[in-house]
Amino acid sequence: MDFADLQDRLLFAVPKKGRLNEQCLALLSGADIQFHRRSRLDIALSTNLPLALVFLPAADIASFVGKGNVDIGITGQDMVAEGGAEVEELLQLGFGKCNLSVQVPIASPFTKASELVGKRIATSFETVVGRYFDALESGLDDAGAAASLAGPAPALTAGHQRKTTINVINGSVEAACALGLADAIVDLVESGETMRAAKLHAISTVLSSQAVLICNPKKHTSNPLVETLKRRIEGVIAAQKYVLCNYNVARSSLAEAVKITPGKKAPTLSPLEDTEWVAVQAMVLKSQMADMMDRLTAIGATDILILAIHNCRVV
Repeated sequence: MDFADLQDRLLFAVPKKGRLNEQCLALLSGADIQFHRRSRLDIALSTNLPLALVFLPAADIASFVGKGNVDIGITGQDMVAEGGAEVEELLQLGFGKCNLSVQVPIASPFTKASELVGKRIATSFETVVGRYFDALESGLDDAGAAASLAGPAPALTAGHQRKTTINVINGSVEAACALGLADAIVDLVESGETMRAAKLHAISTVLSSQAVLICNPKKHTSNPLVETLKRRIEGVIAAQKYVLCNYNVARSSLAEAVKITPGKKAPTLSPLEDTEWVAVQAMVLKSQMADMMDRLTAIGATDILILAIHNCRVV
């Protein structure tokens, strides 16, 4: 591949492996971003859009987007916070959810993060955890320290030196307490299995994270393809949450039926040959599907059909 191949293409960074990669690829497929990735190449050209996919470590994507090396990307909010890059968050994607949590041994006497000021903390999130404990040392409680991460770094007194020791460990952070390297750790918690296996428990949440679509602020306004991609991905996410419900109901029960299936704005109504009946079509939340069908049946609705939605555009 020649660098000339990337001219006039939007560069879209995607995690090359790890917890976000598989779901990102499914999202791109649902958004009809077609490409073929050659073996051992970390750049793939889209065959149907002026777009090039760049496969990068998730931890590097926010920095690349912020500096303008790539235009848009998908990574975790935890990675954005740790990198400190100036990026625009376009869309929360609803997967890769986890918490960056302060964890201590189950037998530990500590019950909140503020009690760990002056202790030893092991983490791979040096920047975020440093800011969090600086906020604790400035007098904020656990919740206040977590909230402060959304703004500028806390103002500390002149000459302040951090009392808390932040030990940076890039792997097996959960073993640090058992090995005597730390009094507590700050690490990501998804299912909690690793934490429980290491005989740790969480006492405070530093930040909650999920996968997000981010872009370089200058690119959002200068390249219309950014908004097109955002709309396509929004459609995929909405399609995962909703199904299409079709049913017939007597006009005398229509008002009650519409309360059950109001749709995004309003249901679609179609007359039937029997003028006393009407066909109804509405998008409904997949999570409420079974209960909704029970309620429709109870008011006399018939021929209730649930259809999958592969993509959509909704407001």
